[in-house]
This record gives sequence, structure tokens and C-alpha cells, in this order.
Amino acid sequence: MTQDRADKSVSTVARTPSLSVQDIECVVTVPTFKRPDQLLDTLHSLAAQKTARPFAIIVMENEAEAHEGADAAAPLFADGTFNGLVIIAHKRGNCCAYNAGWETALAEFPAFRYLAVIDDDELASPHWLENLCATAEKFDADIVGGPQVPAFEKPAHERWATHPVFAPPYDETGPVAALYSSGNLLVTRRVLEAMPRPFLDLRFNFMGGGDSDFLSRARQKGFRLAWSAEAETQEIVPARRVERDWIRARALRNGVISTLVEKKKRADEGFGRLRVFAKSLALLALSPLRGAARLAKTGSISTAMYPVYVGLGRVMAEFGYANEQYREPEKN
Repeated sequence: MTQDRADKSVSTVARTPSLSVQDIECVVTVPTFKRPDQLLDTLHSLAAQKTARPFAIIVMENEAEAHEGADAAAPLFADGTFNGLVIIAHKRGNCCAYNAGWETALAEFPAFRYLAVIDDDELASPHWLENLCATAEKFDADIVGGPQVPAFEKPAHERWATHPVFAPPYDETGPVAALYSSGNLLVTRRVLEAMPRPFLDLRFNFMGGGDSDFLSRARQKGFRLAWSAEAETQEIVPARRVERDWIRARALRNGVISTLVEKKKRADEGFGRLRVFAKSLALLALSPLRGAARLAKTGSISTAMYPVYVGLGRVMAEFGYANEQYREPEKN
């Protein structure tokens, strides 16, 4: 039975009957859109977690009309196979889905310490959640990221694993200066309580980058970041994502996001926007040299072109270009 929230933007479609909200230490949020089979694989990987920490799962369905993911998952929450809730975020866009899940976590679980995020095209390794939490405690970190290790649909595509579009940004566990993705992430409750709403800026809804912006702003507030190399997830990479036009579009998008996030970061600085533009021009000018160095090291033209496309995307963002790859998810 569907239960609507007061603002009508979120509906609860399933809830584990025996859910003990006071005992939950960790909440794992899983946004989903038109991937019912992959969602179930993700959920089974979460149910297999090796941890003594009580945790609940919140599935955020962002396809309000067909809601295939919610339909597939709801019976398994209702019968206790999975522990937690299934909700529908009626407003389209990945930022809306994330915001709905994080707000639901705060409203439903008054004692949770950690909120984790995993996407519906990922599989959590058995100690994933425990490693994220342990890293947060070891380094007194407020936010912890982990590697999304690409699992390519076709074995022949494994050669793409080191491409900057797919490779994790860090190799070793420890404090880091920046994190960029929410696909494999742990956030402490105090971060969510301190950050302004909405958590993810809706201007990034169909472009992506709302997570990068959130993490940048959290860092500006003084929250400590860390990386857990042991907290792996496997990200399923379909053949579509190794095609030249997709990789080019993703690199351009990364450049656009970089400019937009940095503009927000420097919004209160004198000549902040001018400095961002100057940096973008400098990065674009240097990108052929950086590309040549990558080509010499890897022999990959695609890897060599990545800094060129990122630099171009940064400059194009100054003129209003926005690559909304999530606007047409079937092409993503």
C-alpha cells in the first residue's frame, strides 16, 4: 500500500514489517531508474554483507510511472528478505532521488550514524559496508569514498579499466583532499544535519555532478574526507559505455561539472568567476601536452584525448553548454 508524504513528492510503497528503526546504525540508500534486474542484484549483494552493524536499505525509485524497480523490490521488503523501505521519488532527476532518500533516512531512523550510497548498477563486495565504516572511524573522517571497479559486459573491453572515465581516483586508503562521486560513498549523520537543503543542487539533476558539488561544499565546511581502497563495489559497464561518442560526452561533461562546481565554490570571492575562466583556458591550452604525455605512457588515443575534452568542456560551460547525459537514460 502506498503512503504519501505531506509534500506529495515522495511515496512509501513497501516497508519491512519487523523494521526496528531505533536499532539501525547504518542506512544504505539505493537510487534506481529502469534497472529492475540489476537493482535486485545490488540488493542481494547488500543482504550478503559481513558486518555486525544493524543496517537498513532505502530504495529510491525515480520512475514514477512504470516503477519497475519498486515493483520488483517491494515484495522482498514486505516479506523480510531485505530490511528497510522502498520509496518513489516522484520528481525526475538523480538529485531528486538522492535528496528523497537522504531526507527519508533522517526522518525514519533517528539513531543512525552512517548513510551509505550505492548505485543500482553496482554490486557491493562482502565487507563493503564494514570497510567504509571502519575507515571513517580509523581516520575520524566525516565522508568516505570507495572504488567503483568496472566490470565490463564484454571481456574484450577490460582494456578500458585504466581509462580515466572508469579508473578510481585513488589507490590507497587514507585521508584525501577531494571526492568526486556518490556511487560508492559513506556520509556521517552530522554531515547531513549540517548541510543545507536540498542536499544535492537540482541544477545538476540531468547532468550529474550534484554529488561532486555536495562533496565540494562539505569540504568547504571543514568536513574531513577519506578513501577506503578495500570498500570495493563492482560497477557493471555495458558495451554502450565504451563507444567513442559516450566516452567523449562523459569527458566533456566532467569538464562542465568541474567549472560549475568551482564557480559555486568561488562565488563569494572577488573576481572568482574570472579566475575560474582563466583556469579553464589554461587547462585547455595545456591539455595537448598532457594528452601527449598520456599517449606516450599508455599508447591509448582515447586516454590521451581525455584532458583535451575535459578542458574543452570547462570552457564550453562558460558559454552555457550543459551535457545532460541523464536526460535520455536509454542512451546512457
